[in-house]
Amino acid sequence: MLTLGVSIMLKITNIQVYYGQAIALSDVSLEVKQGEIVSVIGSNGAGKTTLVNTISGLIHPKSGRIEYKGEQIDKLPAHEILKRGIAQVPEGRKLFSKLSVYDNLLIGAYLLKSNEKINQLLEEIYNMFPILKDRKKQIAETLSGGEKQMLAIGRALMSDPELIIFDEPSLGLMPILVRQVANTIQQMYDKGYTILLIEQNIREALKLANRAYVIQTGKTILNGTSDELMKSELVKKAYLGM
Repeated sequence: MLTLGVSIMLKITNIQVYYGQAIALSDVSLEVKQGEIVSVIGSNGAGKTTLVNTISGLIHPKSGRIEYKGEQIDKLPAHEILKRGIAQVPEGRKLFSKLSVYDNLLIGAYLLKSNEKINQLLEEIYNMFPILKDRKKQIAETLSGGEKQMLAIGRALMSDPELIIFDEPSLGLMPILVRQVANTIQQMYDKGYTILLIEQNIREALKLANRAYVIQTGKTILNGTSDELMKSELVKKAYLGM
């Protein structure tokens, strides 16, 4: 499903999201262009995961607009958004822990009708993560933390997406595994995937991204290239401890 170009793939305009009477996002806007990595950074509780779940159709905004490749998607159910080419690697991985690696991957392809396409995607994922092929019969809960993250990424790729959203992929991982995940995201970028990276590890997020947005208390307060944000006094003081 990969295509070339520099058009705007995802556009979010002034969305507001509520949980009951409590406002979770009050004014978030961002753009993701085709073929780039965009990071969304912010402290815990800033609204990052709410943003992911709103893009993915698990929550619907009260106001504002979300467009994907020019189509308004903010009122669509989650499976329709997945069908259009947006996949999520969720925070905490959320694997089917009692199922095998192979079965977890097949669940990612549940909307695909072609066995030929499913087998092609499986081979691509096994080439990217050979350990998953070695352990395809192994129960997911017995994998290491790094292997579980590979499986979560592989499951997302099995839907044949164009845009992949990573929600806190480094959370709970040892530094060496954080580096592995970063390398995997870079590898996917090199293959042409468009990536929206939601991350508390600010240094890693800015290293990987072409551009980034800062969310604070449910609002987009800053955006720019990664270099610009690394030099921002707000980012240095609030997030980098400088």
